[in-house]
Amino acid sequence: MRTSVVDVGSKTVRLVVSDTEGGAPLPVHTAKWRLRLSEQVTPGGPVPERAVEDLVDAVAAADRAAARWGAAGPLAFATAVVRGAPNRQEVLRTVRERTGVELCTLPGEVEAELTFLAARRWMGWRCGPLAMLDIGGGSLEVAFGRGRLPDFAASLPLGAARLTHEYFEDEDPPSPDRVRALRRRVRHQLRDAAARIRWEGPRTAVATSRTFQQLGRLCGAAPGRHGPFMERVLSAADLRGAVDRLAALPAAERARLPGISAPRATQSLAGAVVAHTAMKLTGLATVTICPWALREGVLLRHVEDGPAWWAEVARRSEKEPDGAGPVPLRIAAARH
Repeated sequence: MRTSVVDVGSKTVRLVVSDTEGGAPLPVHTAKWRLRLSEQVTPGGPVPERAVEDLVDAVAAADRAAARWGAAGPLAFATAVVRGAPNRQEVLRTVRERTGVELCTLPGEVEAELTFLAARRWMGWRCGPLAMLDIGGGSLEVAFGRGRLPDFAASLPLGAARLTHEYFEDEDPPSPDRVRALRRRVRHQLRDAAARIRWEGPRTAVATSRTFQQLGRLCGAAPGRHGPFMERVLSAADLRGAVDRLAALPAAERARLPGISAPRATQSLAGAVVAHTAMKLTGLATVTICPWALREGVLLRHVEDGPAWWAEVARRSEKEPDGAGPVPLRIAAARH
């Protein structure tokens, strides 16, 4: 059986087609369309008409590609950049009517749960009590748990693109005062979730997302061409040096550093500040970079819990009010 996922993120629309017959999502085809929605949408602002048109074209192309690879209609979702828009329902309706794809948005807490599930399945039960950090364009997801799904999950408005827009948009490179102001913001908004992680004392900590992958490479982790099974570990000490290194350079020069891609160079500093501050506050000396994240979590949950689960997600998305951004810290029921 082949299943496909379409992920509308802050930078790209990504398609993953996977064989899921054996219970693990094994990719057979991937594709991406670079839309850079976060550069067209201010935090909390509407998705402009031109961006909606580009989104329709990309989702339609992804749907056609999935069909060519023998997968049914994709499990399609959009993350914070669409979730927080005041015209969210209009965007979802336009995509549905123009492409036939039931695009939905996932609450930030659900994103954290699904990313945790992917990390748990990748790392295995031997890793014990597990903490997870994931930095997206619009939000930071944090989770902890001992079982298949987290005992608590939080989504906070601390995404790399969002914070770059708020703190660094008119300074390149930013002044030390701007960097310190951003670090204070992260400390303030993360303190409750960080206190829970410290109290739990996880045996293992993982970090997912393109932001952490690029920071890991900058700090000496093996490049992606070495494959997903190569262990990649990022330390808070190395990340501290990376923050200083990135802060001293304009975006164009950051893009020349190992691991920092040109499309993400502008937001790389904000991502590094969030990552380092999160690790320090939670007491995590190191994190393992996990190649599985939200897309794999969606596939795994669909395989393990059946299509009725996704139908309920889509139903709730239709009822969610426009502009529903990241949720505050709240405890999720433990489910194993």
